[in-house]
Amino acid sequence: MDADLLAEPRLIVEPGVAARVSAIAGPVLAGMGYRLVRIRISGEAGCTVQIMAERPDGTMLIDDCEAVSRALSPVLDVADPIDRAYRLEISSPGIDRPLVRRSDFERNTGHLVKVEMAVPHQGRKRFRGTLNGIEGNAVRLVRDDVAAGDEAAVLLPMEDIAEARLVLTDGLIAESMRRGKQAERELKRDLGLEPPAALHASGRASKAKPAKQPAPANTKKHRLAAERLRRGDTDP
Repeated sequence: MDADLLAEPRLIVEPGVAARVSAIAGPVLAGMGYRLVRIRISGEAGCTVQIMAERPDGTMLIDDCEAVSRALSPVLDVADPIDRAYRLEISSPGIDRPLVRRSDFERNTGHLVKVEMAVPHQGRKRFRGTLNGIEGNAVRLVRDDVAAGDEAAVLLPMEDIAEARLVLTDGLIAESMRRGKQAERELKRDLGLEPPAALHASGRASKAKPAKQPAPANTKKHRLAAERLRRGDTDP
């Protein structure tokens, strides 16, 4: 399943210089088990090349970013896709992430999104609403900015989408935290750092019962009985 997700093509790609960087970075990332999400070149700090990447399950830890940076830097230095000095920045998609693949839209069904179309749809280019699944090659969206008398549900062709991004909500934050904890548990399990299972289903270890102490054998009763036996007396 991860291999299929790793090979899944992006529906939304960059033009120009960013496309040249993508052609170099994409294969390197795939060889390391990551997927390219987006490349953005900005004038920040002179020139910054931001490469957004993720694992097939959508996670990306700090250690992952550092590993990608170490692997990509020398490759980009040799290929030299940008004709000026730049700062390389590797990042995770973030909570309010861009959606660039079919699986991104499927995975985030039920969440609020903003979509900008490259080609106008029904006379408009910007849409906002709740993702309601995929129908063929179109994204089903339930608009929350619909005017009175207009249809709320709309189908947006994937090939006409210029940009799609999740909108930060409480539900999205909670889902992201859940996925993060699950990824952390899986990493600990893979590294053999998972804590041992509880002794009981309740998760509480039972307390050992103390051993029963033997009754004392040197009481006054025992001493009197021993004296009678020594004299040959018997109990009345």
